[in-house]
Amino acid sequence: MSITERRKRTPPVALTIGGSDSGAGAGIQADMKAFAANKVFGTTVITAVTAQNTQGIQASQPISSELVSAQIKSIISDFMVRAVKTGMLASKENISLVADFAASGAFERLVVDPVLVSSSGTRLIDNGAETLYLEKLIPRATLVTPNLYEVKALLGKMPTNFEEMISAARQFKKLGPRYVLIKGGHLHGSESTDIFYDGQTILKLSASRIQTDNIHGTGCTLSAAITANLARGMDVVEAVKTAKIYITRTIKAGSLWQLGRGSGPVDQFIWASQEEMNSLAAEPVI
Repeated sequence: MSITERRKRTPPVALTIGGSDSGAGAGIQADMKAFAANKVFGTTVITAVTAQNTQGIQASQPISSELVSAQIKSIISDFMVRAVKTGMLASKENISLVADFAASGAFERLVVDPVLVSSSGTRLIDNGAETLYLEKLIPRATLVTPNLYEVKALLGKMPTNFEEMISAARQFKKLGPRYVLIKGGHLHGSESTDIFYDGQTILKLSASRIQTDNIHGTGCTLSAAITANLARGMDVVEAVKTAKIYITRTIKAGSLWQLGRGSGPVDQFIWASQEEMNSLAAEPVI
């Protein structure tokens, strides 16, 4: 292979469809950082613009479904997108639009992070959007990644233990996604444990809980890391396991810095303490 041919290699490309966070702790900005940190070229479709910082969301404006559609067409007509994730879709029209693209085969691998309510309690989407997630978008997902509050919003009950998380995973699987990851970070305990389900086997992915208020953007960062890993060619199980290690490191690193006056972001590039990160276990407890 010549030098010229090597220079023309195409890096893996991932696409995030979600809202902009002006504080850059979550949303599109967090996704792009996680994409870069996990060695993929990130592209974006903006569904909403928020005025947001570490203390919450002060204002939000959805983007029209026509412009969202134009953005998607622009990206997929020009880039070889290997994996796609959704975050804040902001309106029922945007949920239906993204689901229609998925149904058409436009997205090779789709990670659906059903962002409904912010960590500060602000609702981020139209009332009634849950039905569209359940009936149109989640069935098209390669992987769906709800946290416990999103499980409650979508299924009607908040899991309070591992058994209930497993039950929720099975309920989601019946909707049609290929894989389910229930994020258990909101449970109490010395470990943060997620439940992964492929329709046959349950995996418990655990890591030591890190005491910190700097957890803004954890869900976005985790789902973006999974998407990046899929774009790089990992299978879903490997992508999830590797992303679990990564998100633990970002939380640990973010616990060592101070940004803003509220719940600060995680450290997607693990700048805060490379040395301490190297001391973490190389594998999650499964």
